[in-house]
Amino acid sequence: MSEQEQAEIRLEFARLKQDHADFDAAINAMIAMGCDTLQIQRMKKKKLVLKDKISQIEDRIIPDIIA
Repeated sequence: MSEQEQAEIRLEFARLKQDHADFDAAINAMIAMGCDTLQIQRMKKKKLVLKDKISQIEDRIIPDIIA
């Protein structure tokens, strides 16, 4: 993997982490305001999808170590 590809992956990783944190803050605000539980559940599902994408990118960034 080239340095350019690694830089792009790390940039995407940082963006996804920020989006995940933004979803977390939005969900907490929605809960505090007493919003519709269905909307909150949808937001939580989107947040979980982001977490899965973050995990996939982490696996690409961190090489496997053979013990």
